[in-house]
Amino acid sequence: MAKHKTGTREEWLAARLPLLEAEKELTRRSDELAKRRQELPWVRIDEAYRFDTDEGPNTLADLFRGRSQLLVYHFMFGPDYSAGCPSCSAIADGFNSSAVHLANHDVMLWAVSRAPLAKLQAFKRRMGWTFPWASSFGGDFNADFAVAVTEEQQRAGSGLPRWSGPTWRPMRASDPA
Repeated sequence: MAKHKTGTREEWLAARLPLLEAEKELTRRSDELAKRRQELPWVRIDEAYRFDTDEGPNTLADLFRGRSQLLVYHFMFGPDYSAGCPSCSAIADGFNSSAVHLANHDVMLWAVSRAPLAKLQAFKRRMGWTFPWASSFGGDFNADFAVAVTEEQQRAGSGLPRWSGPTWRPMRASDPA
């Protein structure tokens, strides 16, 4: 464990104030970056993506469930995984309440993973989650949104980098074909 210096309140404050300014600058830069991301042009989605859900097969348009916006979280849980990504799981722990909040703002939240639905359902039960989770197993949805690459692409160094874009993908009901 790292040893920390012990000092006086005045020493702490003298060190804390410049750090607070740096944190504020980082927040301003992050806000500006978020604004630039929101200004990116939208792209119409014409691909007929298919998902397996608790209610049966669904299209991308079906995932909207009558709402005007769809928020997709690409949850890393591949076909050969025995459990979900630990970081994705920590984030998803807040989805049950987030899904209710977003629904009140006309937004439908879904997690999407490449693992077969039965694996997702078992993990979801184990974690005590109730939010909607769809399987894109066997489809191109994750690869098309640059959140999955094949082993061949990884070995060759081709394909889009795993973190080439935001994990959250907002869509409007008018976008899908």
